[in-house]
Amino acid sequence: MIVCIAEKPSVAKEIADVLGARTKRDGFIEGNGYQVTWTFGHLCTLKEPHDYTDMWKRWSLGSLPMIPPRFGIKLIDDKGIEKQFAIIEKLMQSADMIINCGDAGQEGELIQRWVMQKAQAKCPVKRLWVSSLTEEAIRDGFNNLKDQQEYQPLYEAGLSRAIGDWLLGMNATRLYTLKYAKNRQVLSIGRVQTPTLALIVKRHLEITNFVPQQYWELKTIYRDTTFNVNEGKYDSKEKGEEALQKISGQPFTVTDVTSKNGTENPPQLYDLTSLQVDCNKKFGMSAETTLQTIQSLYEKKVTTYPRVDTRYLSSDIYPKCEGILKGLRDYQQQTAPLIGKPLAKSKRVFDDKKVTDHHAIIPTGVYPQGLTDFEKKVYDLVAMHFIAVFYPECKFCTTTVLGESAGVKFKTSGKVITSPGWKALFAQESNDEKDEKERILPHFVKGESGEHTPGLADKWTTPPKPYTEATLLRAMETAGKLVENEELRDAMKENGIGRPSTRAAIIETLYKRNYIRKEKKNIAATQTGIELISLIRNELLKSAELTGQWEKKLRDIERKQYDARTFIDELKAMLAEVVNDVLRDNGSIS
Repeated sequence: MIVCIAEKPSVAKEIADVLGARTKRDGFIEGNGYQVTWTFGHLCTLKEPHDYTDMWKRWSLGSLPMIPPRFGIKLIDDKGIEKQFAIIEKLMQSADMIINCGDAGQEGELIQRWVMQKAQAKCPVKRLWVSSLTEEAIRDGFNNLKDQQEYQPLYEAGLSRAIGDWLLGMNATRLYTLKYAKNRQVLSIGRVQTPTLALIVKRHLEITNFVPQQYWELKTIYRDTTFNVNEGKYDSKEKGEEALQKISGQPFTVTDVTSKNGTENPPQLYDLTSLQVDCNKKFGMSAETTLQTIQSLYEKKVTTYPRVDTRYLSSDIYPKCEGILKGLRDYQQQTAPLIGKPLAKSKRVFDDKKVTDHHAIIPTGVYPQGLTDFEKKVYDLVAMHFIAVFYPECKFCTTTVLGESAGVKFKTSGKVITSPGWKALFAQESNDEKDEKERILPHFVKGESGEHTPGLADKWTTPPKPYTEATLLRAMETAGKLVENEELRDAMKENGIGRPSTRAAIIETLYKRNYIRKEKKNIAATQTGIELISLIRNELLKSAELTGQWEKKLRDIERKQYDARTFIDELKAMLAEVVNDVLRDNGSIS
C-alpha cells in the first residue's frame, strides 16, 4: 500500500480524488492502492527545555545558555493531534512507500519529515511537488515524483531555522526576563521578532525626537501653470523675500522647452510580499488576512502556490499562458486583445534563473466560484497583474519647461500619455492617483514672455511617516533599507528579515505580545515594546542587517552552498556572547 500524507484534510481530499481513492476511513481516505492521510499543519515541534533535563524546568540565570547536545522532537500536546498521529503512525508502519504531499516549501518539508521521523517510517519516500492544486497539476506531479533525498537541503534549512529560533528565543527570553524584569513580566525575544520590533521603535523615536525646521519656497504662476524655483528651498525668510522682491513686477520668460519620450513597463507579477503590500494599501487588509485569503484561493484551485518570494515565471509556463487567459472568463474584455496572437515573452516575466522551487503567484485558469469579498479582491489583483504583463508598455512624453524672471530661474514639467498600453487596464485607478508630474501642460514656446504671479510660502519639514503594514513588510524585505526601485529591491530579498510566509505571523506576534498596536492604518510601538528595545544593548539581537545575513545563509543551505552545522555553531557562539554581555550589565526595568 502507498501512503500519501498531505498538510490539510482539504488538500488530502483533492489528491485522493485524483488518485481514485474514494473510501473514507477515520483519519484517511483509501482506494486504488493508496491511503491518503493528513496532518493539521504542525503535529510535531522541537522539545522544550524541561524535556531535556529537570535542571531546565526552573528559570535561572545559572542554567544559561541552554544548548541541548542533540535536538529532539515531540508531539504537540493536543488530543486531536495525538489521535491523528496514531492513525498516521499505523499507516506508515505498514506502508510499502510513502509520498510526501506536504506544501511545496521549507515549512511543508519540515512538517512532514518530523511526522515521518516520529512515526519511525522505514519504507522508501517520494516527494510530490506541485505549484497548484488543479487536477492537471496533481496528475503531472504524480507522474513526476521526486526522490525525497533531492529535498534534503530544503529540510536542513528548515531544521536550521527552527533550531536557530529555539536557541535564541528560549535562551534570550529567559535571560532578559530574569535579568531585567525580575519575573514580573515575560520579555519575549526572537531571532526575527526582535529586529522587526527594533525597526518600529527606531521609527517611533525618529518621529518623537523630530525637530521641525522652517523653510521657504518660492513659486510663480505663469499661464495658469506653477513653476518652482531651481534653487529649491530657502533656509531663511530674508533670502526668499530678496528673491521675491527681485522678480516682482518683472516679466517671466520661457528660456527652454524640451520634450522626451519615455516608456513604463507593466507591473511585475506578484510574490507574497508585494501582494500583501498592495492589499494593505488598497483594501486595508493585514498581512495575515492577505496570506489566509491567498492560501484559500490556492486551496480552491484558482491561484498557484502563494508562499513565494519570486515575481517571475519559468519558461515552461509560457505555453500554458494563453489557456490560462482563456480561462479568465470574467475578464474577456481585458484578455480579448491578447487571445489568438503571440504573447509577449519578456525577461521581466519569464526568467528561469530567478525561479527556484516556485514561480510567481498567477491564476490557474480554473473559474472561481463562491468567493468571499476579500477573495474576490485578491483574485482580481492577481488576475489583472497576470493579464497586464502581456500588454505593451505605456508610452508617454515628458515636457520640461525652463523659465526665468530677473535672473531667477524656474522649472516645471508635465507628462502626457501618448499610448496607454497596459495602463488602459487600470484607467480608473491611474486617474485617482495622478500626481503633479502627470499633469498636462499648456503649449509653451521658447522666448515667450509675460506677466506672472510669484509667491513665497513658509513651510516646515515633516517627520518620517509611521510604518503601515505595507511599508513594514517592505522594510522587512530589505532589512530596513529604504529601497523604491523594484529591481534593486528584488536583488536584496535574500537578505530580508524572515521569509515571505513568516512575516505576517511575526507582525501578529508583536501585536499579541503588546509590543506594537494599530493606530488607524499606522503601526505604533507600545511603551512595553519601546522599553524592551531600550534594554537590549546587544546590537546582535536587534540588528535587521545581521538577521538578514542569517536569512541569506539559510537560503544558501537550501542551495547546498552553506553548511547547516556551521550556521548552528555560529548561533551558539553568538548566544554565548549575548549571555555574557547581559550577565555583566547592571540595568533593570523600573
